Amino acid sequence: MSEEQGNSHIPEQPPKKTTVSFAPADPTDGRPAGSWRTRYEDAAQPFIRKEAIYVGFLLFIIPTLIICIHQNLFGLLNIPSSVKKYSYAWIGGSLGGTLFTTKWLYHSVARDLWNQDRFLWRIFTPHISGALAFSFILLISSGIINLFSPTAMDKNNAVFGVSFLIGYFSDSAIAKLTEIANTIFGATQKEQHRRSDNAANSKP
Repeated sequence: MSEEQGNSHIPEQPPKKTTVSFAPADPTDGRPAGSWRTRYEDAAQPFIRKEAIYVGFLLFIIPTLIICIHQNLFGLLNIPSSVKKYSYAWIGGSLGGTLFTTKWLYHSVARDLWNQDRFLWRIFTPHISGALAFSFILLISSGIINLFSPTAMDKNNAVFGVSFLIGYFSDSAIAKLTEIANTIFGATQKEQHRRSDNAANSKP
């Protein structure tokens, strides 16, 4: 029996996970000095470029929309102030989500962590962040969420700034909305079981 035949039953081992620190802890990206060529195969590089073009386009078009609305370049002289406010909310959240997505795109590429399965995440995160910021500003303005005074949301620059933070830290914003939903509607049975399990595991 040849060595190849004898080892044919051995299952293929998955690639080992490598832990790489982010800059400035590890400015080398885990690479030896003088290693400048890309670590990605030719088949992967077009996908990386497409994602980079996508987020680059968003980084261009979102500020452009802000300028158009602020300077009334669309000629909508009679646009209601509420519509303008919530437009700022959606666009501000989208900008925050886009910056977050862009940051993780170049980090994942540099750290050799990029993969195609994150494509949908990078595509939809800016838009989800925009919708989330819109909903948050709506809840704040209505007084349901008391993080800020509803009157503070009458200023468009405040709306945009808060929306940007909501979009950039969308995971934290979603967690806050979950707390609010549990307060209003009550925790689901699954959530109650999870809390009970956590409490039981925390006991000495």
